Amino acid sequence: MAFRKFLPMFDRVLVERVAAETVTRGGIMLPEKSQAKVLQATVVAVGPGSVNQKGDMQPVSVKVGEKVLLPEYGGTKVILEDKDYFLFRDADILGKYVD
Repeated sequence: MAFRKFLPMFDRVLVERVAAETVTRGGIMLPEKSQAKVLQATVVAVGPGSVNQKGDMQPVSVKVGEKVLLPEYGGTKVILEDKDYFLFRDADILGKYVD
């Protein structure tokens, strides 16, 4: 588990994007150029939070294992043990999926 060795700082969240669809529902294979950018990801690590103006700790709003919706652009690519992860600020995450 590479993300156990990496702990995000402050209000940062480390996510792993969900794999892009390679086949349509009708069974048509999609070329790599035609695949849409995946905006859904799974949280693999979170930082402790940030300090607000009063000096109180503001915890991160997502937890490890939750599925989140990411913005189309942004984030920092992090490669850990040959696997791609992305680092986002907690405030940049658009929402989380609930069951």
